[in-house]
Amino acid sequence: MQLPPDIAELSYEAARDQLVEVVRRLESGQGGLEDSIGLWERGEMLARRCQQWLDGARERLDEAVGARRQDG
Repeated sequence: MQLPPDIAELSYEAARDQLVEVVRRLESGQGGLEDSIGLWERGEMLARRCQQWLDGARERLDEAVGARRQDG
């Protein structure tokens, strides 16, 4: 499932901050069922975006370590 553009273009920090806000709103319990489901779905997409960033960072670090090992 592809992320919507408004989420796919977020930096890690922006996605994380929005996810924290979604969690805060869900934990408050003040929204209705429909709103809560929408927030949950958005939170899932934000979490996936954060994971994409973390996976990319891990890949870059692994490549850098591999390059250093080959050089030295």
